[in-house]
Amino acid sequence: MPLSTYIDAINTALREEMTRDEKVYIIGEDVGVMGGAFKATKGLIEEFGPDRVIDSPLAEGIIVSSSIGSAMAGMRPVPEIQFVDFVTPAMDAITQQAAKLRYRSAGTQTCPLTLRICYGGGVGGGLYHSQTNTTWFAHEPGLRVIAPSTPYDAKGMLKAAIRDDNPVIYFEHKKLYRSIKEEVPSEDYTVSLDKAVVRREGSDMTAVSYGYTMQLMLQAADKMKSEHGINVECIDLRTLNPLDTDTILNSVAKTNRVVLVQEDHRTLGISSEISAVIAEQAFECLDAPILRVTAPDIPAIPFAPPLEKFYMPTVEKIMNAMERCAQY
Repeated sequence: MPLSTYIDAINTALREEMTRDEKVYIIGEDVGVMGGAFKATKGLIEEFGPDRVIDSPLAEGIIVSSSIGSAMAGMRPVPEIQFVDFVTPAMDAITQQAAKLRYRSAGTQTCPLTLRICYGGGVGGGLYHSQTNTTWFAHEPGLRVIAPSTPYDAKGMLKAAIRDDNPVIYFEHKKLYRSIKEEVPSEDYTVSLDKAVVRREGSDMTAVSYGYTMQLMLQAADKMKSEHGINVECIDLRTLNPLDTDTILNSVAKTNRVVLVQEDHRTLGISSEISAVIAEQAFECLDAPILRVTAPDIPAIPFAPPLEKFYMPTVEKIMNAMERCAQY
């Protein structure tokens, strides 16, 4: 199988789905002639034309609202939000229309929309190009929210999302775009939108994350094994709504210790919900407090590199939490 970067996996998935189904189209800022801000849609306008790769105005509300309307009419739009920081003008359309359409129509209408959103820090983007607002959407029933951490999943989950009849929020971390490579099949495949995956088997502790911090957590787990002899089991959530709580609880029952990692703010994040589920359903399994590694509760990610590093989860911070958890 050929090696692929994360962003190339996205580009390939879009190309394959547009070839497979003529109802699939792309719309967003600079997705056509420019090929996207990060080149995720490079070459697609030349292959499929401007009617299916649409350069939109700088208006996220229009991008999403028009996509919802076309989805209701039978199309399968894949709109792009260039940075999650700019998604707020589209929040009404996402949460009040797309998320509620099947419910309010008693299942007679669907909204097969896949909203690709670039997110995350660590690249010097500053306040308005670095946020991680995944919890905004995971909190909303009616939306499926996914955040793949590998090129294989990036391709397979995007293809599955485009084929899904529900609105899917597809989070892609800009730090992952070109930082990792892995073998990705050339043939058609999809990845489940409902299941977490155990990336690393372990017996001494459970660690849970998603997206870019999943890669940091794996690095921390490897160092914990080599430096301290502690074997950490690493779970990649992949899907944030619905959460695969069974995989998490089964692991906690085996390891009895938990560290949760997220780039989002600490308060009311994904890790808070996982902590509550574990406390409610697996409290008797715990031999130590549940520990979290998160971004701090400040309004935005700093631009200055030293402050950005202070803000972001790191391998060192994750290892520190794992060491403390092991000492109980």
